[in-house]
Amino acid sequence: MENANQTTAHEFIFSAFPYSWRDSVICFVLLLLIYAFIVVGNVVIITVVQMNIHLHTPMYFFISALSFLEIWYTTATIPKMLSCLLREKSISLNGCLLQMYFFHSTGISEVCLLTAMAFDRYLAICSPLHYSTIMTPKLCAWLTLGCCVCGFVTPLPEIAWISTLPFCGSNHLEHIFCDFLPVLRLACTDTQAILMIQVVDVVHAVEIITAVTLIFMSYVGIVAVILRIRSTEGRRKAFSTCVSHLTVFLLFFGSVALMYLRFSATYSLFWDTAIALAFAVVSPFFNPIIYSLRNKEIKEAIKKHMSQANIFFS
Repeated sequence: MENANQTTAHEFIFSAFPYSWRDSVICFVLLLLIYAFIVVGNVVIITVVQMNIHLHTPMYFFISALSFLEIWYTTATIPKMLSCLLREKSISLNGCLLQMYFFHSTGISEVCLLTAMAFDRYLAICSPLHYSTIMTPKLCAWLTLGCCVCGFVTPLPEIAWISTLPFCGSNHLEHIFCDFLPVLRLACTDTQAILMIQVVDVVHAVEIITAVTLIFMSYVGIVAVILRIRSTEGRRKAFSTCVSHLTVFLLFFGSVALMYLRFSATYSLFWDTAIALAFAVVSPFFNPIIYSLRNKEIKEAIKKHMSQANIFFS
């Protein structure tokens, strides 16, 4: 590296982190607690689902798969954020490419899995008599595998293209982790970088709009069936099985859409950082809460194992 403002594609410096030591420590402690809660919360959900036979259903299989992906989704960015808050705020080009790949591959896998979960809820409510014969453990496993394959293959062309770009200007990355648009803005081949940004915008738009459309269509069918249920208790019970998924969907997709469906629109560094934190940190933080506190069966299973642990240790 020639000087602080020039790079030969070896290193980027994050410029969105606080430079005050006091602010950095406060952010570090807060982020560490959130990350610990995300990991522990999702491990608890996976463990509870595995240990309770009555939770061995398609819905809980998908919830535990989502929890597993959520751990790796946050691990792709948060540990490096924690490191940058207390140490040098830099990342190598190869490290940046790897972070982008794993962040987007796990993120796209989650998007696909949320879509599969909407399909599962649609079948459970709209075709209850055929649900168990259609949504078999084998189909659940194949759907989850397909989601992961889609997630881990889709970002590969974008990462490969970006790895060929020269970065000869400023190496200050105006973000808290490596992402496509902030990195592409640092490329010194303007025409190719602009084309790449447009391609990336279209790819993200297609991914998000396709998933949202499929989920929306599933819920249109679900709502139509629920409205035909005569009893209030029946409608409430049917809709309660969808509330957790719908909440996670709105929380995650809302912030993702703000970031990746803006096309030519630009935000200030503050809003870019705030939106990135919303889908990279805040949404994963709330997911274990939504799937445990709002789910009666998981809450009861957790209480059961906690009481058993208290008896054992006493």
